[in-house]
Amino acid sequence: MEPILFYGVPQGCSFGSIVALEWLGQPYRLCRIRMPQDMQNPLYDRVNPVRETPALMIEDGTTFSESAAILHHIGARDPSKHLVFRQGTTAYDQLNQALAFLNTTYFAAFSPLWKAYEMEENPPVQEVLRAAGRDEVARAHRLLDAMLADRPWIAGSRRTVADAYFAGLARWVTYHRAIDLADYPRVLALVDRLEDDPAVAFAHAIEAERPATSSGGFRGHVALADLQPRLGMADAS
Repeated sequence: MEPILFYGVPQGCSFGSIVALEWLGQPYRLCRIRMPQDMQNPLYDRVNPVRETPALMIEDGTTFSESAAILHHIGARDPSKHLVFRQGTTAYDQLNQALAFLNTTYFAAFSPLWKAYEMEENPPVQEVLRAAGRDEVARAHRLLDAMLADRPWIAGSRRTVADAYFAGLARWVTYHRAIDLADYPRVLALVDRLEDDPAVAFAHAIEAERPATSSGGFRGHVALADLQPRLGMADAS
């Protein structure tokens, strides 16, 4: 079977891995993981004991997780697509730096806003979290806008897996109504360019369970339960 990406809904950062797979153009399948309920399934523990998404199962049945690792793996499957760079080069270091920034500073900026969702019973704390989150998100966008001053894409002169990853994270600005992207014109230009990309449109449609036309190698969904033999678990029924 083709590689299988386990992607989380709603608003999972695994969105970026779907975009990257579309850019790659090789055959792949998707497994939809509803957060948090499907993550409690013992089967998913076999996929990723940390119980997070994304995770990727490759052809030999090996599974691994973490967006940066998955994105590097996707890009390395066909170097001619130029989604990643050769290890040891300056461009490779710049890509790793960009992915690290997105995975730490940018991702973490939204943490207070996600925590606020769990504080419905305590509106004062919820508002403190939202205020802190808006400040952190604004800071992350100031930094990103400055990074984009000398480049059209996050890691340099061409799109890479870092831009695919960002396409998924950037949605959280609208979801949380955190900031006005117009205050960060370079970031806004990148977001607009990505939103016009067929792979990003495809990922949106997949998450929303709308009809989706792949410009890559999508071969359909597979249910988590159907992967029991590959995950080394007997049928529980």
